[in-house]
Order: sequence, then structure tokens, then C-alpha cells
Amino acid sequence: MKIHEKFYIGGEWVVPAGTATEDVINSATEEVIGRVPMGSAEDVDRAVAAARRAFPSWSTTSLDVRAKYLRDIGAALTARYDEVVDTITAEVGSPKAFAQMVQAGLAVGDWNSYADQIEAFEWEKELGNSLVVREPIGLVAAITPWNYPLYLIVCKVAPALAAGCTVVLKPSEVTPLNAYLLAEVLDEVGLPAGVFNMVIGNGPDVGGAMTAHPDVDMVSFTGSGRAGKEVSKSAADTVKRVELELGGKSANIVLDDADPSTIAFGSVFACMLNSGQTCSALTRLLVPAAMHDEIVDAVVAEVAQAKLVDPAADEPDLFHAFGPLVSAAQRDRVREYIQKGIDEGADLVIGGPEQPEEHPRGFYVKPTVFANVDPNSTIAQEEIFGPVLAVIPYEDEDDAIRIANSTIYGLAGGVQSADPERAKAVARRMRTGQVDINGGAFNATAPFGGYGQSGNGRERGEWGIDGYLETKSIQL
Repeated sequence: MKIHEKFYIGGEWVVPAGTATEDVINSATEEVIGRVPMGSAEDVDRAVAAARRAFPSWSTTSLDVRAKYLRDIGAALTARYDEVVDTITAEVGSPKAFAQMVQAGLAVGDWNSYADQIEAFEWEKELGNSLVVREPIGLVAAITPWNYPLYLIVCKVAPALAAGCTVVLKPSEVTPLNAYLLAEVLDEVGLPAGVFNMVIGNGPDVGGAMTAHPDVDMVSFTGSGRAGKEVSKSAADTVKRVELELGGKSANIVLDDADPSTIAFGSVFACMLNSGQTCSALTRLLVPAAMHDEIVDAVVAEVAQAKLVDPAADEPDLFHAFGPLVSAAQRDRVREYIQKGIDEGADLVIGGPEQPEEHPRGFYVKPTVFANVDPNSTIAQEEIFGPVLAVIPYEDEDDAIRIANSTIYGLAGGVQSADPERAKAVARRMRTGQVDINGGAFNATAPFGGYGQSGNGRERGEWGIDGYLETKSIQL
């Protein structure tokens, strides 16, 4: 069992102000695999003070030095790649193949990308008699979730450091062990004291102290819509910048020229990757009414091939192997939504709310598909965050777009069509931050973020750097 007793503040491992701790649970076995301290406002004060002291020096550090630190961090994380994989597999429940390719693969690789970004970024330009300069915004409070724990930390910490900001990180207390690995790496590469600081704790105590702190210049938060609203309220009194990456209820529109037999595989994976614990998952499959039954049959045949696996096993099938959900609370929440779908009259065609017979232990949920779903029903409007797909029939293209845009969210979307130009025209009408056409590949350098209550701001690539900068004009 991995027991941590300290926080990383001011370049040192320090004893927390209080004595509270939190157990870390293996989501497949329900066994305790670690323990971490839980912080308080006093710990946040210490971390913020350390980051504030470090900012003047770090913000004026040359680009080549900052880029070298980023590349050194990426190399040091790569050296601990297997440890990262095993840690995330245990605390999140991601099957090893998925943890290798996505959870760890993206997290170790993005550091070099941000080093490249700051070397190519336009930091200043002349505009008439003005010199327009981009400068680091200051001290950033980064608050991250549990579903892609290390990668979503990297999506904030790497561009913030690259931009010249200092950081206080609060990772999820549900999956904190991977964050300790990162803190150890940052210490190992000799990042200057106070540039990066980490305090573990819950949202109300530690997160609230960070967002309301008058010496924090910006909050970058990824998590639920409910928590995001609280972050905005807490930060409002000090008028600091707030970037939010929140939930989604994303639609995957199948046009009437698509082949049902070819879209089923991608539609299921786009919904259920990471056991459905993905904010940008395409959880609503919108299909022409005349093709509904044929598409449902193809989707059910695909889901029937899914395997609920031991995450630590060497299971090579990335696309059909799903692990447990992250916690008992999350499992219970998803099962309640499945029961709600049944109660509201949707057709349960595969799966269900019961514990899978082959896994009497662990936070497993059966991959579940509902057909003939009312677009206004609970399971079509609210984010479930589990392996649950709602198939919704529509009458024509305008109806499909109306349904796709009918939730409070706007994070992601998909369009399936034999005609790429027609698909692009539909994609342009979807009120969402990104759209995949015919399973378009993930692009780690493209902007990521949402419309509506999916949040504001953008992460990744040059947009990730831009989010941590202020703009100054100097008249000459």
C-alpha cells in the first residue's frame, strides 16, 4: 500500500497542517491501495505564498530554459511510464491497454508538445505605434478530476508552466496517487522552488480556499457542472479569470446515407471509452427513424462483444474491454440513471442496473443501451458518466440538429455520413466545441472546450498556452 503523508509546497515535502487522511480504493477489488493526507485552508495559504514568491523569477525565465524544463519533465515521466500505467490502472480502473495508450501515453507525451508550442508562439507583435505583448497571467489554481487524472493535470500544469505562470494543484482526492508521481518528477528535474505546488483535499475545503484566495490570479477547473458553478461564484469576489471544462451530453448524428453496419463499432466506443467516464463521450446516438431498428440491432451486436475485465490483466483488445467505474458512489449514480431510463419508458435492449454476475466485486456496470429514447427524457438530457448509450430516432436532418442542440451542454459531437461535405455542413450547425466526422481521430494539439454549460475557454495546443496569458499594449 502506498502511503503519502506530505504535500509538495515551495520545493519541499511538508507536513500538512491537519491530521485528516483519505483512503485510495482499487476500483476492481474494492481494497485500500493507498492513503493520502487531506489539506485545509492553511495548507492552501502556504502553497499560494510559495507560488507567489516564485512568480517574479519564473515569469521572466527565458523561453529556452522553460522549454528545457518541460522536455526534462516529459523524459522523466517516460522513464516511469510503467509505474504511471500501473498506478492509474489501479486507482481509476482503466484497463492496462487503455492506460498505456491514453491515460499514460498522452500524459507523458504532451510536455514536448508544449515546449514546441512556446518556441513557435507569437509573444509580441507591432500594431501601428503599439507593441502588443503577451505575458503570464500570474498564479494559477488548477483543480482536476479523477477520470483522466494525470492527463488532465498535464493539460493545465504544462501550459501554465510553459506560459510562465506558477501553479497550485489540487488533484482529485479519489485518484491522487498519480499526482504524487508527477510531483516527484518535478522535484527530480529541479523545477525552481514554488513554481509548482500540490495540496490534496476535497472541493469545499481546499478547492474553495483556492478559488476564493485573493492572491490567486486564475482558476482552471475541470469537473462537474455543479462544482463548476460553485467555482465561478467563489472566484467572483476577486474578479479572477476562471476557465471551466465541464460536462457534456454529446450527440452522434447518423445521416440517412450512412451504413449501419459500419457505424456501430465507432458509435459504441465513442460512448463507452473509459467505461463511459469521459466528458466528451458521444452518449446520444441520433438515427433516422426509418433506420432505427436496423441500427439498434447493429449496436446491440457490438455491445454484446464487450468484456468487463480485470484492469490489471494483459487484455490486448482496447476497443471491447472495459473496466469498473472509479468508485462505489459513481457506480451507484450510473445504476440509478439506468433504472430511471427504465422507469421513464425507454426500451432497454442490452445491459441493465444489476451487478454483473462475472464480477461480484468491483465497481462494475454493465454496458447498457436504450432504444426509442425520448429526447426530453432524463437519460437524454443529463450527463450519466457511465457506459450508457441512448438511441434517439429523428425525422429529418433539421430535426436531428434540433435534438442535438437541445441540451444545456455543448462539448462534443459526431456526424456519420457517406458524404463528407454533407457531414461538415451538419457539423457547422451543431452548437458544440468539437465534432468528429466519421470517427475523425483525436488531435492533442487542437482546441478542446465547450459551448453553453459545458464551460468556457479552451485547452490544448496554442489555445492552451493562450489561456494562461494576459495582453498588454505598449504605445511607442
